[in-house]
Amino acid sequence: MSAVSSAPPCSNRSTPASRTHRTRPTRARSRAALLAAGTAAAALALSACGSGGTSGGSGNTRFITGTDGVATVKKGERKPAPDLSGKTVDGKQLDLADYKGKVVVLNIWGSWCSPCRAEAPNLVTVAKDTAARGVQFVGINTRDTSTQPAVAFEQRYAVPYPSLYDPTGKLMLRFGKGTLNPQAIPTTLVIDRDGNIAARALQALSEDKLRRMLDPVLAEK
Repeated sequence: MSAVSSAPPCSNRSTPASRTHRTRPTRARSRAALLAAGTAAAALALSACGSGGTSGGSGNTRFITGTDGVATVKKGERKPAPDLSGKTVDGKQLDLADYKGKVVVLNIWGSWCSPCRAEAPNLVTVAKDTAARGVQFVGINTRDTSTQPAVAFEQRYAVPYPSLYDPTGKLMLRFGKGTLNPQAIPTTLVIDRDGNIAARALQALSEDKLRRMLDPVLAEK
């Protein structure tokens, strides 16, 4: 049955003018639905599982991507991380702003993503090794349709840090255009002690590459 034939019948007292007025809100709702669908599609595109990628540093981006695929920004030219807060996969409340003053390693992952599984032991090792030096790891779990596979992932790899639950990718869309925003799964970001994004990798990381990405930011005063 078509959308027109399934609509409720109009009153016999309706005039052509009144029917015209009813059509305008319907068209507005249709446009809103298309916009919502576009936003959802963008979120899903961001969540596509990938093994890497690079972005140039031209224009106003002010970041440089090295030959190792890690993009970095000089201390005085960094942009702040967006508001990233909400429920974790285990149902607790988390606000990234609470970790200001620490160096934060932010990893976007999904239990369905094979590169995420490959890098998980490396993240866990570095997280444990650097915790005493003021480094806080935080995950963003995305595109898992429930928290159960995410919790199972954390248990399997003995992940010691929390992860925000972001099934539709809304948190990733909060990153500004032209910044070191996440564009693939997995993505790892390093956020400095002032809450600004210092480095980004659009790929699964080895333990060595993660340390080389993190150490310069950790050494800053």
